[in-house]
Amino acid sequence: MSPPSGSVALANLQGKLGYQFNDQQLLALALTHRSAGKRNNERLEFLGDSLVNHVVALQLYDRFPEASEGQLTRLRSRLVRGSFLAGIGRDFDLAECLVLGAGERKSGGRNKESVLADAVEAIAGAVLLDAGEQRAMNVVAAWFAEALGSLQPVGDKDNKTLLQEWQQARNAGLPRYEVVTVTGPDHQQEFEVACHAEGLTQPCTGRGSSRRHAEQQAAATALAVLRND
Repeated sequence: MSPPSGSVALANLQGKLGYQFNDQQLLALALTHRSAGKRNNERLEFLGDSLVNHVVALQLYDRFPEASEGQLTRLRSRLVRGSFLAGIGRDFDLAECLVLGAGERKSGGRNKESVLADAVEAIAGAVLLDAGEQRAMNVVAAWFAEALGSLQPVGDKDNKTLLQEWQQARNAGLPRYEVVTVTGPDHQQEFEVACHAEGLTQPCTGRGSSRRHAEQQAAATALAVLRND
């Protein structure tokens, strides 16, 4: 059964999405997994997948005018892959809003990457139908803004991967990340994360609007410190 349109969870979710639905039933449908019945989010997912790919491609094209087609394709693949979209879903606390069938609930469906990623795409499709193309593009672009700001067209490896490889090359232990603080209202949270890594005299911290982004910033700082040493 769909969560009530006026529920606190759905209100918080719309705040994190950066969009308030005119038609709450569209949002409810986007959150309904196929295991819950015939009326589910698969068609919205189809629509949202196209929108997400389109928005990310445009953002990359504008941001990296010198990048080759191959570089742009690799960067887009990083942002639209299931694991990344699932991370966006976790940032939205999407799991508590999902409508799942009994079997899917028992098998841990709320936390499955595929379920979360599909729901993110379905929500994008729902925003498109509810708001129109231009508004929907702006909303979806905001979901990727921070990640786009940290991308580089050359190398194609994020800071956490680079730090891990740096440590492995020196037979050092793997870095460890710890959330230090979470501040701000639900729709505008800021995370502070500490990176602990062998070779550092003290942990390096990073801040961001999601745990994932804060970890990337902390890893970048740690890598800079280790390289300078």
